[in-house]
Amino acid sequence: MKNLLAKKFSNWEYWPSFMFYVPLLPYALYLAIRAKSFGFFSAVNPGIEGSGNGFESKYETLKLIPEKYRPKSIYVKKGDVLQEILPELKKQTINYPIIIKPDIGFRGLLVKKIHSDNELSNYLKNFNSINLIIQEFIELENECGIFYHRIPGEEKGTITSITLKKYLTVIGNGKSTLLELINNEKRAERYLTLITEINKNQLQHVPKMDEEFILNVIGNHSKGTQFINGNHLINPDLVKLFDTLNNQIDGWFYGRVDLKYHTLNELLNGVNFKIIEINGIISEPTHIYDSTNGSYYKALKSIKNHWKIAYTIGVKNHEIYNIKYTNLKYLVNLNFRYHNYLKKINALVIK
Repeated sequence: MKNLLAKKFSNWEYWPSFMFYVPLLPYALYLAIRAKSFGFFSAVNPGIEGSGNGFESKYETLKLIPEKYRPKSIYVKKGDVLQEILPELKKQTINYPIIIKPDIGFRGLLVKKIHSDNELSNYLKNFNSINLIIQEFIELENECGIFYHRIPGEEKGTITSITLKKYLTVIGNGKSTLLELINNEKRAERYLTLITEINKNQLQHVPKMDEEFILNVIGNHSKGTQFINGNHLINPDLVKLFDTLNNQIDGWFYGRVDLKYHTLNELLNGVNFKIIEINGIISEPTHIYDSTNGSYYKALKSIKNHWKIAYTIGVKNHEIYNIKYTNLKYLVNLNFRYHNYLKKINALVIK
């Protein structure tokens, strides 16, 4: 345990989120003074509820994406039971496995891959006090996050961050059980409880020599996925693809798109990919969490630069399109809502 804590504090990749934002609060105050409003960011994405402040409905935001790019999804109201959901899954031809998660969620909390009616029923019994969203599981092998923005009044946008995601895996040797392989995998040490629970029915399985066994297919850092800086892949073809996508989503100017794809070449050609979700103003350029290709200082600088972009977009939308800023009272209430909701979610996780 002491060894694990030492690794956590020595590697800034695992530092708590406030370490990446508290040092930048004076800069946020400076931007608010320049904009003459603490709510300037609310004008950044007028097409998304709250500009994507974290309390937007994932289901409603998904509906903004062109149908060919989005996974089949259904909305599950709190209190809904299995018998009410199964007909809708059949109607939408959504088959197991599926992904279920809170309609308002943060950092992968309560996101789970479900394989059967029984698993779905158990999940609903535990978490039906909140609204949920069910998505078809996208079988495409790879996942990445792409941060895009476009300044209002300009025709073309910019990609500022690409994060390649490497799922937590072990490699078989033909002798060791899955549990033994997990215990010998350095990165898995931090996520031991999570991944042993996910793979509890296969822990005594012996993977073949050189067989790659994926321990978790949820592409969140908190679920063990490694974030890799892919900014070298930014190119005109990819920017053009996102310009086209941006033109089809009214009122979206800034944010990170999380998607799954088969090959990078296909993605660059705009084929064979699906968008899992679009994140708005609370988006992070998640390539910063690649501690092997960056530093804590560079991470702070990248966040600061993206806040400056958000400021520019918010002010432009306010000036050009008369998009209103929210007031300080709204922001205070939002802060209380965030903490109360997060408290509720965490209570469900612990339950």
